[in-house]
Amino acid sequence: MTHEEILFDAEERMEKAVSVFRDELRGLRTGRATPALVDHLRVEYYGSPTPLKQLAQISTPDPQQIIIKPFDAGSLKEIEKAIRSSDLGMSPNSDGKIIRLNVPAMSGDQRKKMAAHIKKSAEEAKVAIRNIRRDANKHFEQAEKDKEMTEDERDKGKEDVQTLTKSFEDKAQELADKKTKEIMEQ
Repeated sequence: MTHEEILFDAEERMEKAVSVFRDELRGLRTGRATPALVDHLRVEYYGSPTPLKQLAQISTPDPQQIIIKPFDAGSLKEIEKAIRSSDLGMSPNSDGKIIRLNVPAMSGDQRKKMAAHIKKSAEEAKVAIRNIRRDANKHFEQAEKDKEMTEDERDKGKEDVQTLTKSFEDKAQELADKKTKEIMEQ
């Protein structure tokens, strides 16, 4: 592999690690209603688990409420069942056409637990990024052993990977800080 190929591969994988972390943060309950809270739910629909966002329109008319309007009225009961069996801790109110979810405000203790969870998840994302750095460094070592590049090129490659690692770790930390701030403000 060339210097550019190794860096490109590492960058793509690091971007994916940050993206997974970003998606995880979107689904966290912050005391404010957002469609992302229920995006990950899977509903048994004609025998197969289907993402809720494919079965219904999800909206937030105010900061404390999520409204789920199924495209097919027949799926209403299955959606309710999926919400009840999920770990959301919210009970659905249905009028036969739409489902309303009231998002309760978080207590101070819940906020602290959520902040700790975010910190732990951020650390997991950083570990994933560091593992990618390790793999890229191994590729540089191997390329040098195979006489595909010089020692200087290998060292330059490792420096570039370290710079990349630092920037992606900073991105993950920035996302975590922003989400923690959002949770603690309310």
